[in-house]
Amino acid sequence: MELSVIITTYNKEIWLQKVLEGYANQSEQNFEVIIADDGSNSNTKHIIDSFQNRFIHPIQHIWQEDNGFQKCKILNKAILKSTTDYLLFTDGDCIPRFDFVAQHLKNKEKGYFLSGGYFKLPMSVSEKISLNDIKNQNCFSISWLIKNNVSKSFKLTKLTRNILFAKLMNCITPTKKTFNGHNTSCYKEDILAVNGFNEEMQYGGLDRELGERLLNNGLKSKQIRYSAICIHLEHERIYASIENWKKNNEIRNYNQKHKITKIEKGISQYL
Repeated sequence: MELSVIITTYNKEIWLQKVLEGYANQSEQNFEVIIADDGSNSNTKHIIDSFQNRFIHPIQHIWQEDNGFQKCKILNKAILKSTTDYLLFTDGDCIPRFDFVAQHLKNKEKGYFLSGGYFKLPMSVSEKISLNDIKNQNCFSISWLIKNNVSKSFKLTKLTRNILFAKLMNCITPTKKTFNGHNTSCYKEDILAVNGFNEEMQYGGLDRELGERLLNNGLKSKQIRYSAICIHLEHERIYASIENWKKNNEIRNYNQKHKITKIEKGISQYL
């Protein structure tokens, strides 16, 4: 098995169904899927069960009781359940293009984490995308998206299938090479070395904070924003708050100032 895809979700089973369809149609099939479920109801389990025969390896459904936003906690639990040495992190609202897993495997390198991006869709298009649109990759076609009222912009170039152009854009894009929860991969040993995700953090920059500690610990980051692409389905963010952002930014600022690598409330709680 080449890698473990860890997908976070919470009560968005229709979006998750579309995401799993994307992974069921990957050019590289030798990977495991782990659903990091922060307390969803039984509808999510039904969707996961319906996909069990679509993958070479059984889907692992790691669930915890719904007790508010605890994404870091469920991610730490999912990491420990992974059976490979390389992890790809993404969300249950991000549909991967057919070569998504293959691109992460192609670009992985010891001493680095890979920083990917996404193309964000409006709600109308998010709802319109069918399972067939994912199978035949319509939803990654620039012309198809424009026909379905996605605004023309330079951001559409992220969906390019021109390998040379993608490599060039990865080099010249001003976007920082951050650890993005929707599209990032790294070696599991590097995550364990910094004690995983920081469970002191709620919504707002929790993935970036982990990446900053990885950098403090000597890792580098590699840009694959234009090579490994996923499309982001629109959704509400009822768990976002100014207070949480303020607290999380304080944690990040402290960690950067003091070059913190390991945090106390992390994955070691479950070892």
